[in-house]
Amino acid sequence: MVHELPNGNRLQLLAGDITKVPVDAIANAANSGLRGGGGVDGAIHRAGGPAIMSELDAIRARQGGCATGSAVATTAGSLPAKYVLHAVGPVYRDGKSGEPELLASSYRACLRLAEERALDSLSFPSISTGVYGYPVEDAAEIALATVLEHLRSHRHPRQVIFVLFGDEALHAYERSLRHLGAAHGPDAR
Repeated sequence: MVHELPNGNRLQLLAGDITKVPVDAIANAANSGLRGGGGVDGAIHRAGGPAIMSELDAIRARQGGCATGSAVATTAGSLPAKYVLHAVGPVYRDGKSGEPELLASSYRACLRLAEERALDSLSFPSISTGVYGYPVEDAAEIALATVLEHLRSHRHPRQVIFVLFGDEALHAYERSLRHLGAAHGPDAR
């Protein structure tokens, strides 16, 4: 599903492997220790190679990690991108412990990093919906609302692609996009 905004910016949803989609920056669902992990984080490190962890080592030496709701940028190593934006989403508890705000903040942090670098394209996974347990329907609504708000009012990135793992996540994001009303624009397809 693709949605074009009036200012020419685009949001796209697809199921696939985020490490295979060529973009200027890939957002990574990282942990606060920036030490790599499983899921999307592990896949990005495996595909990108040791250059990514080398830069994360330097970041940890400087600042000790990355707070929940924040993000840091590194090289993309061997990935089809210039950067990896390591975003730390919240662990889901009950949805009433600040998780929605922290999840939105993790997306905004990546969008800010992309804007600062004048990047044209950025891909996102579904942050926090794996081992962090965030319900995908709730996370999709927050992620899409946050990204659409940014795309409506900023020049960069021009295109955001949510690369979702499996049809279940894709369908959840499609439902959320329709619910937000964004899919009813002139070029939604």
